[in-house]
Amino acid sequence: MCHFNSHRAGIRVSGLLFFLCFFSVANAQQKQWTLEECIQYAIDHNISIQQLKVQQASAEVDLNTAQMSRLPNLDANANQNWSFGRTQAESGLYKNRTQSNTNFSIGSSIPLFTGFRIPNEIAKNKLELAAAVQNLEKAKENLSLNVASLFLQVLFNREILKVNEEQLTLSRSQVDRTQALVEEGKAPKSQLYDIEAQVANDRVAVVQAGSALQLALLDLAQSLELENNAGFDIQVPELENVMQEDGNSIQPTSIIFNSALQSKPVVKEQELRVESAKKSLKIAQAGHLPTLNLSLGYQNAYFYDYDAHKKINPATGIPLTNASLSEQLKSNPQKYIGLSLNIPIFNRFSVRNQIRNARLNIENQQLTLENIKKTLYKEIETAYLNAANAQAKYRASEQAVIATSEAFQYARERYETGKSSAFEFNEAKTKMLKSQSEAIQAKYDYIFRTKILDFYNGIPIKL
Repeated sequence: MCHFNSHRAGIRVSGLLFFLCFFSVANAQQKQWTLEECIQYAIDHNISIQQLKVQQASAEVDLNTAQMSRLPNLDANANQNWSFGRTQAESGLYKNRTQSNTNFSIGSSIPLFTGFRIPNEIAKNKLELAAAVQNLEKAKENLSLNVASLFLQVLFNREILKVNEEQLTLSRSQVDRTQALVEEGKAPKSQLYDIEAQVANDRVAVVQAGSALQLALLDLAQSLELENNAGFDIQVPELENVMQEDGNSIQPTSIIFNSALQSKPVVKEQELRVESAKKSLKIAQAGHLPTLNLSLGYQNAYFYDYDAHKKINPATGIPLTNASLSEQLKSNPQKYIGLSLNIPIFNRFSVRNQIRNARLNIENQQLTLENIKKTLYKEIETAYLNAANAQAKYRASEQAVIATSEAFQYARERYETGKSSAFEFNEAKTKMLKSQSEAIQAKYDYIFRTKILDFYNGIPIKL
């Protein structure tokens, strides 16, 4: 009995675990991504972004290296030598002897003055680090804009699919109505064939629109670097008042450009590169100035003569012996402290040419900055014109939808009363479908163009 209860309990636990796993998988598949979630996930997982983060970390290491160059160094050395045969003795004469010599030392050097090279290297590396940060932000912005474009493409294809599905439903409903008209003798049978053919065409359009939507979702999922994009879908935002909400983004080019100069990472990065090049000039100029170093250290030695026992002390007549290690360490130490001044006089014009290259680099970086600003202004001019045109096109397309919808309703009423042909009905429906598709395309083109202007204005991209 106990075994049976345990078995039933095990089944219940297994069933519960299966249900939880199924529920978790279902939730994972049903998750709908917002634009903000897509952008953040792409930033966190994009390989190029990760590489730029590594470059930023490398710039931090370079800065730390420059800052630590002010500290004293500390080196320890030890060497052991053996000599055989003719060796110079303390008297200056050469004699045959076998001996060993052990030397060890420890020393330190402190840069007191380096021609202002070290502080300028620190300042330069700080600027390079700040430029690396702006370069990373620039890449994040570009990635965000790309993800937003793909996200809007999904929304566009979703609405196109919805319109085609509505058209298919409408065509199907007309089959029964046409069948009744044929049976009543109010329409020839050819019209029934025309409506059935239109249903087939609408079904093909639905399949094509569905395929386009799946491809758009795949492009978006791949841009996010998703490991598994099965069941990937997005959350459709509320875009009812597009014209009113996004109309404020269309501002004069000069206003957007001035805002971009203050906020865009591409401008800030290049400004930092110019300042970094100026620090490189000061570093090169330091080669003309003297340097002063403080050095101090300690060294000692141990000497051993293998033939000492063969020699007789002439004063005592006792064979000579080597002094002990402790005695020699007490008597042989040497301590030193000193200043080293290096004055450059002639270096084959290498410093002069380094200074020339540094000045040329400053000029090149300034020209690059000027080119970035001009390119940015041209991009903003184009973006403004595209947004204004998209706004006008969207307004016109909305009016076209109203007109073609009214024309279709009139054609539908005439067709259902047997006063027009299926050809006239399908033509009116096709015109309405075309105007609806153009309006949807105009709407999302307008949204994307205004988001580009927000991008240049330093406003985060969101829907």
